[in-house]
Amino acid sequence: MSQHPNARLTPRGRETLVSRVVAGERVSSVARQMGVSRQTASKWLARARRGEPMSDRTSRPRRLPRSTPAEAEARVIGARRSMLLAPLALAAVTGVPARTCARIVARSGLPRLADVDRVTGEARRRGPVTPVRYE
Repeated sequence: MSQHPNARLTPRGRETLVSRVVAGERVSSVARQMGVSRQTASKWLARARRGEPMSDRTSRPRRLPRSTPAEAEARVIGARRSMLLAPLALAAVTGVPARTCARIVARSGLPRLADVDRVTGEARRRGPVTPVRYE
């Protein structure tokens, strides 16, 4: 992960903090000299003792308790492939909210309805692709 430009402790600074405390200096004095709180210094010392890396942890959630069930996603994708419906119509057929249907279709990589041949159901052309999606 990239560091904030004004971060008090970079991974190298955290290693310095830990090595000074391990060498015998007091946590509070090292923390004061490095411009962080005693609690922050203790946090990094505890992580080092557990063998964890001195880098920041990810901010990604560990679990998504309200994520759409896999069977509902399969229902939406199956209905979209067989009937070629827009999200609002998919919602009426599957019982899943329209916005959720739209997200499921986008996530699964199915082409937009404007890019699909109505007779065969095959993709005619590829629309613009965004490399990063924030969903």
